Amino acid sequence: KRKDLFLLSSSSSSSLYFSFSPRNLSLNSIIEIRIMSQVSNLDTLHEDMVHDAQLDYYARKLATCSSDRTIKIFELGETQNVQIALLKGHEGPVWQVSWAHPMFGGILASCSYDRKIIVWKESSPNNWNKWYEYDRHESSVNSIAWAPHEFGLSLVCGSSDGRISVLTHKGDEQGWDVNVIQNAHAIGVNAVSWAPAIPAGSLVAGNNQVSYGPKRFVSGGCDNLVKIWKLESDNIWKVEEKFEHHTAWVRDVAWAPSIGLPSNTIASCSQDGTVVVWTKDSSTWSKKVLPRVSEVVNWRVSWSITGNILAVSGDDNKVTLWKEGLDSEWKCIEDLDESDAQN
Repeated sequence: KRKDLFLLSSSSSSSLYFSFSPRNLSLNSIIEIRIMSQVSNLDTLHEDMVHDAQLDYYARKLATCSSDRTIKIFELGETQNVQIALLKGHEGPVWQVSWAHPMFGGILASCSYDRKIIVWKESSPNNWNKWYEYDRHESSVNSIAWAPHEFGLSLVCGSSDGRISVLTHKGDEQGWDVNVIQNAHAIGVNAVSWAPAIPAGSLVAGNNQVSYGPKRFVSGGCDNLVKIWKLESDNIWKVEEKFEHHTAWVRDVAWAPSIGLPSNTIASCSQDGTVVVWTKDSSTWSKKVLPRVSEVVNWRVSWSITGNILAVSGDDNKVTLWKEGLDSEWKCIEDLDESDAQN
């Protein structure tokens, strides 16, 4: 089964944090992986700053990307971690990587400062090739995310040109459809995250038939706004909600996974140092602002697989874990720094 995990990275440094709940691991040019009581180090051997690292669905492979313009894939083992692929195709720093669901095979997407999105496919074991390239953005592509597998093979991408593109594979090697949202965020888009396919409240609705909610995703931008987008019947993405709270660029957004409970939850973090949890229990959205632990810029937010624990990383090289109490207040349950990863 898939392990419960967090993946976070701090600002422009090479520090990335992972944790398999309730443990964590840290990366500073060397990745330290801690799974339960087992600890192993992985030297990525990237020649420049590491910007992102993502475990695949089964937590058996790790993809990393760097300012050295390359992507590396490692196979994680109990005794050793082995690099199995080196992907070259970008002409600038690679900001993010994202694994597709394994039902589609071995597929990995990447985005870069070079304005390109590349979809890589594993044609045979450990043999990766460029499958699709989209290069019509006019500025850096900063964030990518695969849709829930129930919605097919669809990738949302946010760019500094202010546009969001949704790339959807037609199936049977027939190519890709491209749906572009113009002027999604003024100045630029920094983060995107899909809503879960399972609609809120389905667990308690008493309906045995499987049904999925409409396609939605959330975005955060340089206009300090968080926006929810919904695909309408005319195949046009329209703003469904707009959240105003942050006073500086929104650096990351994350829509919490759903197990069918009657609520939707989104986390956002900003250059202003605030982290906000947005919740929709009935017809309206409400917000809870997490207490400031220190005066830091928060860069990444990530949910546990059950959606009840939020991890936040900032430019102080720390990861904090948050959980909502019975009093509906969010409390910090653990504070992790580089020393925890080194011990």
